[in-house]
Amino acid sequence: MNGWWPDFIYRNGAFESGVAMFADANGRIERFSSDASDLARAQRLPNRAMLPALVNAHSHGFQRVIRGRAEQGMAGASPATFWTWRDAMYRAANLLSAEALYHVSRMAFLEMILGGVTAVGEFHYLHHAPGGVPYQDRNTLALEVVRAAQDTGLRIGLLRAAYARGGWNKPIEPAQARFLSPRAEDFIADSEALRARIARFDRAWMGVAPHSIRAVPLDYLLEVVRYARAHSLPVHMHVAEQLAEVETCREEYGLRPVELLRRHGILDSRFTAIHGIHVTEEEIGRLAEARSVVCACPTTERNLGDGICPADKLMSAGVSIALGSDSNVQINLLEDARELEYHLRLQRQKRLILDGRDLLKCATENGAASLGAPSGELEAGRAADFFTVGLDDPSLAGADGESLASYVVFALERSAVREVCVGGQFVVQDGRHPKEGEIVRNFRDTQRSLSSL
Repeated sequence: MNGWWPDFIYRNGAFESGVAMFADANGRIERFSSDASDLARAQRLPNRAMLPALVNAHSHGFQRVIRGRAEQGMAGASPATFWTWRDAMYRAANLLSAEALYHVSRMAFLEMILGGVTAVGEFHYLHHAPGGVPYQDRNTLALEVVRAAQDTGLRIGLLRAAYARGGWNKPIEPAQARFLSPRAEDFIADSEALRARIARFDRAWMGVAPHSIRAVPLDYLLEVVRYARAHSLPVHMHVAEQLAEVETCREEYGLRPVELLRRHGILDSRFTAIHGIHVTEEEIGRLAEARSVVCACPTTERNLGDGICPADKLMSAGVSIALGSDSNVQINLLEDARELEYHLRLQRQKRLILDGRDLLKCATENGAASLGAPSGELEAGRAADFFTVGLDDPSLAGADGESLASYVVFALERSAVREVCVGGQFVVQDGRHPKEGEIVRNFRDTQRSLSSL
């Protein structure tokens, strides 16, 4: 049995002191104790506060390769929008070999785990070789992404994305060829083959991700959802990220995206709407009725100029919000948590709109529910996934037990993250990952090789 005794443990929305946590041989939390004999047996973690590990519910790992590059030469451009950014992303997607994808994914996953994340939902839509020719093993790239996560110690829900068309009444662009599975039966067959392969990995599982209403027609979408429900898989989908997406959906189907999904029985407790920015109050009610999750990605959403997630209205209606790093322009899930609230402050011209404890829940428990991850809470029976912060870090100076949660949510710098534990085993100690140097070197070499980015 493993046991740890920090100065503070975050449980049930508050920090407790004088408590040790113990895990069994399978890496599951077994119990908590304040008994002196138990404290003596536990590993002392002095000057540390322990929190449940963060869960990143939405990532496109390969997009880490364009960080900084999609910002260059665009200031004042006419026009610089999500759609011009997408062109830069497509160029990167079409340059990556299987080996390069592995190294780029590992870099993104390393950053996540150094920031306290132990589980990621990887929304994976890069399926084929450049030009769109399938690999002999049609899941070659998905398996490289899973291998990258395994090598860093990260849990991964591989959300295999369906992408069938360029859009309503739009031809397929050559740059989209690597994403495409034009027939639903082929996508399902490839997904089933991947599901069998992933079952052999530790700390990995599969979900499905119809990319968006613009990329997947309704009949195809319904087939994918039926497959997912037959195997109890999570379903994630980009929903109402852009106003243009909403308008195109109305043109094609006469309905807004959320209403279309509701009318066809797609919304349920296993469904996560990624972004959910441009939604009406009626649509928020539909999401709440279905107990669907919304995954907000505030850093990416402000980087792309998407808009502001109406998190206050969603929470008030009872919709759970998870968080994602999405394009990985920056990877800091606690920054996403505070941005979720800060964006509303700017929009509403008020302060303290969302509670800090609820924001922390978005970064942990809600993300785990969205992915079906075993972590998210420090409670008996859950995975022993946690991270510690150093109470001597400058960003936490002055915090006490009562104010520490607010410090963590609104002020913590990534330098404060000291240990990260996955299933009872440390993968980061004293702020360092054992493969950090190698991963960074290989990523730099890969980045240099992509000279046309």
